[in-house]
Amino acid sequence: MSKPSIGPLAVRPRAAAKILGISERTLWSLSAPRGNIPCARIGHGKRKSVLYSLVHVQAWLADQTAKQEGGAA
Repeated sequence: MSKPSIGPLAVRPRAAAKILGISERTLWSLSAPRGNIPCARIGHGKRKSVLYSLVHVQAWLADQTAKQEGGAA
């Protein structure tokens, strides 16, 4: 019996930006607390990293698409 393959739950900023088709700089400006794409800041000191939940990235993209289709700016 084979186990179903499960992809990553979260990705680093470079991968999240690539998924969205934007630059990392644009992603940073759209990320919380400045923007409304949630991210998780994990660790401390030099070992600190930022991760983006794929569920949140997809939800943000769907929300932006709905705003465009609904005529909201």
